[in-house]
Amino acid sequence: MQLYNTLSAKEREKLIEEAGKDRLTISFYAYAHIGNPQILRNHLFIAWNEMDVLGRIYVAKEGVNAQLSVPADNFGAFKAHLDSISFLENVRLNIAVEQDNKSFLKLKVKVRHKIVADGLNDNTFDVTDKGVHVGAEKFNELIEDPDTVLVDMRNHYESEIGHFKNAVTPDVDTFRDSLDIIENDLKEHKEDKKLVMYCTGGIRCEKASAYYKHKGFKNVYQLEGGIIEYTRQVKAEGLENKFLGKNFVFDHRRGERISEDVIANCHQCGKPCDTHVNCANEACHLLFIQCDECATAMDNCCSTDCKEVHALPFEEQKRLRKGKHASNKIFKKGRSEVLKYKK
Repeated sequence: MQLYNTLSAKEREKLIEEAGKDRLTISFYAYAHIGNPQILRNHLFIAWNEMDVLGRIYVAKEGVNAQLSVPADNFGAFKAHLDSISFLENVRLNIAVEQDNKSFLKLKVKVRHKIVADGLNDNTFDVTDKGVHVGAEKFNELIEDPDTVLVDMRNHYESEIGHFKNAVTPDVDTFRDSLDIIENDLKEHKEDKKLVMYCTGGIRCEKASAYYKHKGFKNVYQLEGGIIEYTRQVKAEGLENKFLGKNFVFDHRRGERISEDVIANCHQCGKPCDTHVNCANEACHLLFIQCDECATAMDNCCSTDCKEVHALPFEEQKRLRKGKHASNKIFKKGRSEVLKYKK
């Protein structure tokens, strides 16, 4: 019985091209009490692998968090399978704003301690006592209210390329880092201000809203379905779009354009640009913003040192990487002294 991905990304990419069929990029999450995450993980992998589903899925005792690519022809079967699992029946599916058949090239279903790394002890507060969920129309009203504080619950590299106007965008590397910073900055306004939060698809706000209510905030709201669902509702209902730029996404696309505004800049030359790339030097893999001109000049690398390494024969590059642990210190998210124009 196959329980793990057996094809490389390149092999899968070739199969997708040969199939010539459209795929849908979808994300969803659901909090639930799962007794044995490993059993559920195996069940999901077996069922979805047969449907040619690809993506990155985390399963934990607290629920499921998934970003997926599903063949359009198999969407009905995929939805039926979700509905056959009690806590996933009629779960909200966030359909990507911009579709790409190669958004994911492997199926990875992993058991994790949590479906989002929030660093919180859930036993210390009621995670079900959440804030008020609001749709796009109400959200637009709230963020124009002078008594509202609008907070972006995402990380610095996400908000850099796109965010709602007038939003507080904490300069943080992790979701956990933002929780204490926001509480401290707003500690004098726990009763007189409306705390309105948003994130990519809603999952981070789901936990944060309960946490802030536990911390004494009286008026807590969250954008239902995050930026993805907001964009769908804005288009469907003819509402004013108040999001500027791109929405960062965690797949090969790295971003969906929500408005024509380009609010970021190339980290190497400073010209307006909001295209995220990873350094071509595999020993670096730094996520940063790079324009087409710099990509050509730097051979898709973040620095001259990486450019020199990338130019070496592949076997020599492997030799240089040998024995080096690929920690978060190596795979950084836009934090490096070589990036002269990083905001």
